[in-house]
Amino acid sequence: MTLVQEINSIVEQLPQRQQRLILDLVSLINPDDILTDEDIADIREARAEYARGETVPFRPLSLG
Repeated sequence: MTLVQEINSIVEQLPQRQQRLILDLVSLINPDDILTDEDIADIREARAEYARGETVPFRPLSLG
């Protein structure tokens, strides 16, 4: 049995209300939110900078 089949089997046994909660939870995981290699490299670099104490105070950031 594949993982998807196993999950389907378990979800089908749940009451309708709980199935809806599972659907809502899974919907939060958007396939468009997949990290690119560049994203991963940026995250690693940010972590390294943070580990070296190179942080930027929150207030000076311009978000708009």
